[in-house]
Formats: sequence, C-alpha cells, structure tokens
Amino acid sequence: MIYFDQAATSYYRPDCVVTAVIEALANAGNSSRSATGPSIWSSRIVYEAREKIATLFNAKPENVAFTSGVTESLNLVIASFFNKGHIITTANDHNSVLRPLYLRDGDLDLTIIPVDKDGNFEYELLERAFRPDTLAVITTGASNVTGNLMDIQRIGTIAHEHNALFILDAAQVAGLIPIDMENFNIDILCFTGHKELFAPQGTGGIVLREGLHPVPVKVGGSGFYSFAKNHPDMMPNVFEAGTANVHGIAGLNASVGWILKNGLDTDALLLAKDFYEGLKNIEDVKIYGCFKRNRVPVISFNIKDIDSSIVADRLWMEYSIAVRSGIHCAPLIHQALGTDKQGTVRFSFSRFNTQEEVKQALIAIKEIRDDLCQD
Repeated sequence: MIYFDQAATSYYRPDCVVTAVIEALANAGNSSRSATGPSIWSSRIVYEAREKIATLFNAKPENVAFTSGVTESLNLVIASFFNKGHIITTANDHNSVLRPLYLRDGDLDLTIIPVDKDGNFEYELLERAFRPDTLAVITTGASNVTGNLMDIQRIGTIAHEHNALFILDAAQVAGLIPIDMENFNIDILCFTGHKELFAPQGTGGIVLREGLHPVPVKVGGSGFYSFAKNHPDMMPNVFEAGTANVHGIAGLNASVGWILKNGLDTDALLLAKDFYEGLKNIEDVKIYGCFKRNRVPVISFNIKDIDSSIVADRLWMEYSIAVRSGIHCAPLIHQALGTDKQGTVRFSFSRFNTQEEVKQALIAIKEIRDDLCQD
C-alpha cells in the first residue's frame, strides 16, 4: 500500500508512539484520582504531554487541556466562551468550525468571508467584517481541500486590533509549520493529535493564552471538589470532565516529543511540490488551489468531469494507493471551487512518504486518465 491520506489521519507513526501506547496499556491507572502507583504513573505522563504541547505552541502547561480531537475542542470552546454576539469565519473552513456555529443560530450572528476560485480570500474583506459586537475570528490554519495556508499571524493581528479573540483550528497545520501563540496573537488553539502530530486517534486539545476564563460546558467527575455542585472552572479541569484518555495521551506525549527532537515535517511539502510538478503536465487534470503562496502538503484535483470517487476507487483497487475523494467535510470551499457535485481527489503527504511513491502515483493517475478519457 501507498498511503497519501495524511490530511485525514496519519497511518505511519514513529515506533516510539506505538511503544508508548503499549506501555500505557500495561501501566496506566486513572490520572489524578488516587495516590497509587498506576494513578501517579498516569498523572506524570499526562503532565509531560502538557509540557510538550506547551513547548510546541509557546504556551503554559497548565493552559493545555486534552480532548478527543479538534472537533470536540471547537465545540467546547464555542459553547464555553460565547453566548450572544458576532463571529467571523471563512469559506475555507471545515464543518468542525461551521457546524458548532450553525448550532448556535439565533444566539451567534455569523459572517463567512468568501473565497475566490483558487480558495483565496481578501484580508480587506476580513477587516470590513468587524462590528461593535464581534467576539472572535474562528478559522482553520490551512484548507484541507486546496492546501492553501492562511496568514495566521495577520489574522491574529487584525482580530486583536478590533478587540476580538482569535481562535485557530490547527488540525491541518500543527506539526507542519511553526506556531507561536504569542507571536501569532492566537488566543485559543484547538488541535488534533492524529494527523501531522502522528499521535493516536481520539487525541487532541485546547490551548489558551493566559488570562482567559472559560466556563464549564461539559461536566462530571474532576477528581477533586467532589462536594461542589458546580464543575471546577480553572484550566485544564474546566474542559476535562471524566477519565482522561491516558493511553492516547501517552502516544501523543511520545509523538510530540519525537517532533520536538526531529523537527517539523518539511519533507512532506517537498514531496507535494514534486507531485504537483508532475500532475500539472497530465492532460485533462484540473488542480485546485493557489500555488503562488505558502501552503501545506495537500493537493486536490479532478480528471475532466469524472466523479472523484471513481478515480479514488481505481487508485485503491488497481494500484493500492490510498487517497480521499468527495467533499472532505468542507462544503463551502467546494462551492467556491465549483466541485460541490464532483468532489475532488485529494492527495496529502507526510515525511513517511517517498519520492518513489510519488512517481508511482503519477504513473497511476496517467494510466487512469488514459483509460477514462479514451476518445
């Protein structure tokens, strides 16, 4: 198998991640629930993971809360911080951002900044979208369809100039680009572990800047203040009701430690560039996105008007190449691209891919194109 579906989830992971999960399965108790050896072991692993995440994003460990992934993180943040007011997002965004906002229709007024046929938006439109009641800008760091990278620092600066929060969905950028919450003016960062952080599925979190005060929206056991009727409202407990996913967090702790040691995934972007250079020379292939600006290693395309699922299925069934087709849970960008009916074939790369795999993929696409587009 050749795996080019990194934007959905990582398949290949560092060996240390697998080892850490196995060790946790053999040793973990319930973190922060008792003074027994297994519980203390778990508490240590969880805090080590907080420290590593804080180092990766330039934050404080006590401001790192763990969740099941970026979707839960965004749901919790939106419910915790916003009651009534105005929120700004973009047509590049994933349903993990859009649907929690749609759910609050009637309470939160939403402005969605449009994008052009290449998935770009004008930052002047963002500037003009602010109102006196604007609470926040919530947006992805990069499109999971086009691979276009947002100017994260610029968005954060604009938000703060208008006294609004900046909330980053880092699902497609964490592990790929340097993210400094302080320098980028990021107030809240929501991340997932299982993509370019190479951690197990079911891991992720919320990272806050100092001085923010969330209210509990997911409540239950906290391990302390058990006689209080209200859930603790301090970080990180405010977002961590119930038993922690210590087995997954152990894998996240190992994977982020590995990234801090070995560096961010720059190899993936080089492979994506080589793929693009070969792909653009294949007749009848249309590639989506902007390739004149910074981007992440995600490339979407179609062959003529052929349904994207047909191409993806043939890649898998005939060549054992794993990609993703369809709408990618990002409907608004597909409407802008004109692919809302056809979807796109998406290739996404990681440091564990090779030049030879890129060459094989290009050969496969050419052969599929020749077969499907015969006169």
